[in-house]
Amino acid sequence: MASARPATAPLVGPRPLYLPPFRVDLEVRAGVPRLVPAATLARILRSALLAGGAPEPAAVGLVLADDLALARLNAAHMGHRGPTDVLSFPLLPPEAYPPHEGGLARPPAPDRAAPASRREVRPVAGPAFLLPPGARLHLGDIVVSVERAIEQAAAGRGGQAGDLRWSPADELRLLVVHGALHLCGWDHAEPVEGAAMRALEAAILGAPAR
Repeated sequence: MASARPATAPLVGPRPLYLPPFRVDLEVRAGVPRLVPAATLARILRSALLAGGAPEPAAVGLVLADDLALARLNAAHMGHRGPTDVLSFPLLPPEAYPPHEGGLARPPAPDRAAPASRREVRPVAGPAFLLPPGARLHLGDIVVSVERAIEQAAAGRGGQAGDLRWSPADELRLLVVHGALHLCGWDHAEPVEGAAMRALEAAILGAPAR
């Protein structure tokens, strides 16, 4: 008896999904399986951005792609051969986000209570600038290989430690959260920060998406 396969999608997007204070611009590449409803992914991404202290209001791009797309990006931007599961492309420096356990010391974050029209943000290079009234800051983009999520989950290489056999949908949710925290200045190169990042991911995934 043939096993059921996830439904694949034609090229979709970017499709804006509004979950105040964020807008998620979702793009699903042609032929990529739909493992998790778009609205659910957007809610999980919103929860991760709130947990990471992302500036508000803001927009973020989420691209669901395949191994070939991730392999090309991995080679072009990281200098590594072969596909990876998720890549994040932040447009803001770590100083735009609150400090966190194990992270590098950084200046105080912008005053989140200030009106959006007066909130100061410093880009990766160049002087600080003021957002015009009503403008939505773009935080960057997250690109996930759904193909890799499926393979890792099926092979028992899913989860935070790469040793978990669970559903491809669970793996995809983890990768979206992981990519969002990278946008917010989190990393896992150092043990203390890596442990704190894993704990925050578990808390986000274990709580109802807000």
